[in-house]
Amino acid sequence: MLDTILDFLVPVASSLAIGLVLAFVHMFRNKYSKSFVVTLAVLPAIVCVVIMAVNGNIGAGVAVAGAFSLVRFRSAPGTAKEIAALFLAMTAGLLTGMGHIIYAAAFAVIIGLVILICQATGFGREKNANLHKSLRITIPEDLNYTEVFDDIFAKYTSEHNLVSAKTTNMGSMFKLDYDITLNADDIEKEFIDELRCRNGNLEICISTLMPREAAEL
Repeated sequence: MLDTILDFLVPVASSLAIGLVLAFVHMFRNKYSKSFVVTLAVLPAIVCVVIMAVNGNIGAGVAVAGAFSLVRFRSAPGTAKEIAALFLAMTAGLLTGMGHIIYAAAFAVIIGLVILICQATGFGREKNANLHKSLRITIPEDLNYTEVFDDIFAKYTSEHNLVSAKTTNMGSMFKLDYDITLNADDIEKEFIDELRCRNGNLEICISTLMPREAAEL
């Protein structure tokens, strides 16, 4: 009886320890929510228990795999980094559930170190990412939005792209969304001031451009 209990508790405890390590790795120099970190910490143990429960039963294993494939998160869509972290936690849980605790620990340590090194060195980070902005501007309907700001964009930006245009206020105004890249990070106010003079001092909003990996999910 004692051996049976230990056979259950050791993999589960190992999964929890690995999950906590993975959660701390994800928290290093990264934006995160409390709910996601807690999920990341307990997910290996959950997967471990499921795998232990269906061990040796092929039919039940296929059913569990199908259930996992139907799981959908009802919160805001995650980034590629968060999805990778979830798969990492699930893989660690699979290994511990199959009894490969040493392999699971080694796998988590190796991948965790790689993630920490990438985070610390800024690997894959786009240069001048702070210059990429999202611009939302309102103009009266009598302005031709296709070229009204071309001279201002040529002066202050190295790249601009009209993402969307829609009518508002009973069709008397247009709301324009642009993706832009500023020439420098200290010209933002001057840039907005010139836009205000052109659009009649209507609403203008400039914000950090959402990463593509998050926007496309």
